[in-house]
Amino acid sequence: MSSDLIFFTCINILMAWGVYIALSAGALTFGASAFMAIGCYAAGVLTVKAGLPLIPASLIGAVVAGAAGFALGFPALRVRGIYLILTTLGIAMSIQVILENIDYVGGTVGFSGMAGATVWHGVIAVVVVGGLLWWVSRSPLQRVLDAVREDDEVAAALGMNAVFVKLTAFAIGSGIAGFAGGLYGHYITFVRPDTFNVLISTYAVMFVILGGTNNFWGAALGAAIMTILPEQVEFMREWRPTVFAVTIILLLLLRPQGLIARRFATIRLGSAVPRPASAAVEEGA
Repeated sequence: MSSDLIFFTCINILMAWGVYIALSAGALTFGASAFMAIGCYAAGVLTVKAGLPLIPASLIGAVVAGAAGFALGFPALRVRGIYLILTTLGIAMSIQVILENIDYVGGTVGFSGMAGATVWHGVIAVVVVGGLLWWVSRSPLQRVLDAVREDDEVAAALGMNAVFVKLTAFAIGSGIAGFAGGLYGHYITFVRPDTFNVLISTYAVMFVILGGTNNFWGAALGAAIMTILPEQVEFMREWRPTVFAVTIILLLLLRPQGLIARRFATIRLGSAVPRPASAAVEEGA
């Protein structure tokens, strides 16, 4: 397997995780490509025009994308279901049009000069983000996300700030997409606004649906399969969108929970080991 394929697999895993985090709080977004573009262009401006190193620039790009996600998510998350999907699609297309009209970053001609990303940057990013998601999946934070996703009104009645949880998850997912965009732009060295079209967002959602929405391993598996398999099977290269669409339809009919449906148990961090009841009785006596 070539280094290019490994790197693009890592980028797609990060994109899938960005969608997964938002979805874990009940927000299905098709705007991942917009925040990937924001992170890419922000990091590119910092490295090409300001001379910053790759990693700090990419991290700042992720923060900018996350802030944009938080700001745009506040009005977007006021709607649900198909209306939320249409809103995030509108955000993705609007960001593309805005970038096409900014001459400072090349407009429709494109933005070049970015460089420095290697396959190891992608691998390390996946390991770090995956480790953080593993920690979240084992912590009480996962129960908060599950409660908001299942019924935000009940979660609010229990004292949870459902709006803040959704906005935070949406912003973190946007930040991860922005960081992936920063690495992606500095790997291929040249991007245009239409590089980050709506199809990128659609693929990211399909990665999560294929692998499973119940845990982050499913999103990673879906991204890996849909990235690597078409490169190994000749006919899938030309028919990739069609094969992906048929696969998702069959999966929704035969296994709607995805390839990995298992939910991992969470733990209470710092909780004490329960003592036998007899010991408590003796202390009370």
